[in-house]
Amino acid sequence: MPLSRRELPNVGEYVVATVKEVFDYGAYVTLDEFNGLRAYLPWSEVASRWVRNIRDVIRENQKIVVKVIRVNRKRKTVDVSLKKVPDNERRRKMLWWKRYLKASNIVELIASKIGKSVEEAYREVIWRLEDYYGDPLLGLEEAVVRGEEALAEASVPKEWINILVEEARRHIRVKTVRVRFLLFLRSQAGDGVDRIKKVLSVIEKTIGKHDKVRGRVYLLGSPRYIVEVESHEYRDAERAIKSAIEAAGKLSSELGVEFRYERVEA
Repeated sequence: MPLSRRELPNVGEYVVATVKEVFDYGAYVTLDEFNGLRAYLPWSEVASRWVRNIRDVIRENQKIVVKVIRVNRKRKTVDVSLKKVPDNERRRKMLWWKRYLKASNIVELIASKIGKSVEEAYREVIWRLEDYYGDPLLGLEEAVVRGEEALAEASVPKEWINILVEEARRHIRVKTVRVRFLLFLRSQAGDGVDRIKKVLSVIEKTIGKHDKVRGRVYLLGSPRYIVEVESHEYRDAERAIKSAIEAAGKLSSELGVEFRYERVEA
């Protein structure tokens, strides 16, 4: 179970919990994000609708997202609610938790390889990535894409960085988005082929000026060509391909090349 930075949650906070004991009057859960802290889930906070049996809603060992409704910091007791968690918050929190676990497992694995303790793994890596990126796995994903710079920005110690990048690239596959346009290029001039090549070349050069994207242009079947840009961020891909299309249109006009384009499914 991942280490917690805080002893107790705050009222109003959504947390991941594991159902441990279910009774007719309520249930006891442990808060996964707070070192297994025991919390009480009253019957009245289990469901917004009437249910005949509490076990129709929850069961032992089930993972749930609950909202903290009371915290007694002196006694260190916590009450939670299940019914006060909207579906969108439940999905968002559970996704965040799964990502947090994945990042924690990777970093803990590395800690064992380099002789670091679990506490050092969290203090020197996990919590620093969380502070900087809001999500430690996002920090590791950035390391996959940008390398050591992404970790150094988050103040991760140098002794961790090389092996973190290596392990991140081994265990993490970063999703990409692709934007694609179909081009129609035609010229009746004697050197029309060369003119079209110049237009294609300016597309490639323009895409190459944009960071964080990869692009290519290929023949689909004369006079049709495909220009395709791939990136980890949709806005970066969109920006690069639109600037390339604009540059191609301008040069085509200057060279007397017929130029048309349309977006196609990537």
